[in-house]
Amino acid sequence: MSGSHGRSVRRRTFVLGATAAAGTAALAGTARAAAFGWSDDGSNYVVDTGANLVFKVSKTNGDLTSLVYRGTDYQGYGGMNSHIESGLGTSTVTIKQSGSTILISVAYGTLRHYYAARSGENNVYLWTDKADTSVSATRYILRVKKGLFLNDEPDSYTYTSSTVEASDVFAKSDGQTRSKHYSRLRVMDYDYVGWSGRGVGLWIVRSNHEKASGGPFYRSLLRHQSADGGGLYEILYYGQNQTEAQRFGLQGPYVIALTDGGAPSSALFQDTLTASWADSLGMSGYVGASGRGKVAGVGISGRNTAYPYTVGLANSGAQYWGSARSSDGYFSIGGVLPGTYTLTVFKGELAVYTGSVTVTAGGTTTLNTIAVPSSNDPGNAAAIWRIGDWNGTPGGFKNADLMTYAHPSDVRAASWTGNVVVGNNETASFPCYLWKDVNSGILVYFKLTAAQAAAAHTLRIGVTTAYANGRPQVTVNDAWTSAIPSPPTQPSTRSLTNGSYRGNNHTFTYSVPASAWKTDTGQYNVLRIDVVSGSGTTGYLSAGTAIDAIDLLT
Repeated sequence: MSGSHGRSVRRRTFVLGATAAAGTAALAGTARAAAFGWSDDGSNYVVDTGANLVFKVSKTNGDLTSLVYRGTDYQGYGGMNSHIESGLGTSTVTIKQSGSTILISVAYGTLRHYYAARSGENNVYLWTDKADTSVSATRYILRVKKGLFLNDEPDSYTYTSSTVEASDVFAKSDGQTRSKHYSRLRVMDYDYVGWSGRGVGLWIVRSNHEKASGGPFYRSLLRHQSADGGGLYEILYYGQNQTEAQRFGLQGPYVIALTDGGAPSSALFQDTLTASWADSLGMSGYVGASGRGKVAGVGISGRNTAYPYTVGLANSGAQYWGSARSSDGYFSIGGVLPGTYTLTVFKGELAVYTGSVTVTAGGTTTLNTIAVPSSNDPGNAAAIWRIGDWNGTPGGFKNADLMTYAHPSDVRAASWTGNVVVGNNETASFPCYLWKDVNSGILVYFKLTAAQAAAAHTLRIGVTTAYANGRPQVTVNDAWTSAIPSPPTQPSTRSLTNGSYRGNNHTFTYSVPASAWKTDTGQYNVLRIDVVSGSGTTGYLSAGTAIDAIDLLT
């Protein structure tokens, strides 16, 4: 069962290195700030948390210009500050202290951005209020100096001189690929990202992402590490392979947390993320705990207990999610802004139920058991044969795991071509992605009984996303070819090459006549699957699609 704010109970983190690189300045472990408070050095507001952290914010543009923890400044690589997007222009920056809290406010056009510090804490709390598209504010990036943490993660983002695609996918000399897009994790899989080494941990604790887009399974930039330093991201909105329109409003808090090397306090990503201390700060768009509600479901029936289930809430203004309890499907989603939401139940990542729920401030909306109709789960249909599982992902198909952290050209990828024989490890043999210019025309061999060959059957191909309108056209035994199906709505940007199979799940159905089958039961029938589209370029940027499952129904 998940807690509030759409968070999973699973705690995952990136930890890079146990010791700092040789030559790194020693950390001043005994250094301690004298007292909580702030000062003005002429160019920056300087905040001393009264613990081990002193940070500076530019009075000109709201950049974070210094982040000193135990005497070492972690901020900055390549001469750049930490900031919203690539940095704001000239802004109005103000500061105020209210007892044990200091708030720095940054106003740039319609954008409002905030930094807060609390007495005795080694944390910087941040909020960003984006009102419209007049400001390109889609991320906050914390830029970390080189050499302070080892770049030893096996799939860490590393710049090289050789690019595979665009200017953001790189190839190492050993044939492995790297990109800041390759996060491995869905947003529901992590609460914080960062690095730990030599007795120091530097983390960004994510916000609840209620004003982000893409839902619980979305993947986007998390961090990168390169020769000139590293970056940790909080994504406010990301357009790559995006399935939803951009939401606007206050996002946060997300937290820059410094520790003695351990994980950040669990209080930073539990219910206290909307703690009462922030209620009186006067931030634009802020809604405290009392102005939010909760949705609780007593259970979900009709589940396939072999799969995890997630419940999502979404409307044009906000999104939330929570995990359903494996024993009975109970779920609880708290910290929800008032409004009416579409409620979606996901089996794995496949939507199998949708409904509506209304949330009121200070109230709990309790739902009776949600019954998932058997027909809503395509995996319940009787099939002559099935390749893969109907779970909304290409999991189990060839190269599927690798594709969330590598380019399809990566040396670690198995061949994208090769025929498939039903009954001979067919799922692991079938590629997770099909491209018009790479492996279109893949052949699937299967046998039918005399009774099966005497009847028409429905063939289904489920996809999770597509690039450049790539979609499957099928031919059976060179005797029957389907019409070219219409393309479903899918994201318009790169997907299959930048670590994401997540788009809009869609099922293509083909009515194959009995005349297409071979009547000799000793012979294999041959299904050819071609990718068709009038768009795309060549290679891995040709039109393509990601596969969820393929089956032939009885």
